[in-house]
Amino acid sequence: MTKDFPHELLEDSRELSTYNGWSEEVYRDFLAVQQGTLAPEDFSQRYKRRHAILVLDMTGFTASAMHVGEIESLLRILDAQKVCIPALKDFGASLIRCFADDMIALFDDPNAAIDAAFELLQRIELFNKSAVASDHPTRCSVGIGYGEVFTIGPNRAQGDEMNRTSKLGEDIARASETLLTERAYLALKDRTDIVFSLQNSDDQLFSYYRAALLT
Repeated sequence: MTKDFPHELLEDSRELSTYNGWSEEVYRDFLAVQQGTLAPEDFSQRYKRRHAILVLDMTGFTASAMHVGEIESLLRILDAQKVCIPALKDFGASLIRCFADDMIALFDDPNAAIDAAFELLQRIELFNKSAVASDHPTRCSVGIGYGEVFTIGPNRAQGDEMNRTSKLGEDIARASETLLTERAYLALKDRTDIVFSLQNSDDQLFSYYRAALLT
């Protein structure tokens, strides 16, 4: 409680960690930064690491829940996980986390991340043509990022590059589309098997690229 805020402030790192935002250690260090006993640079050195990030989102999930039913829409999530998790594992993802109709995977190498993206989108397409697919097939979009992120929270990746990647994968990319942040593009631009297209949009805060395999 402060003089100009007449309510309790929760500043116990152990209790804060029970709500599953960050670990107790991370809360303790963030509080130390706020209190001036830990320099922001030291916090960054402690937690920042370089990763390639893949964010996958199921397209049309809200509409499917409204029009084909909640159970059917949840079964579409199950199908996506059944198909995509093996592909992510095949390309060496160091972390895979599912939440609702999203999946997040981390890789050491951006080449592995984009190869995994192309592979899982192909597997989704093949699955949708198979006899085991539902009448309302799963379709997905992907965002790829690369750079330093804070290895904190359930996804082990937070910060500017994660924000951009999530924006691309969840909000901007269309079904079967793979979009890259500028940092990911710079790391991958020498790939001769991929066509990169700069996407210009006045309502976006940053530049991004569309990636497609050369046919």
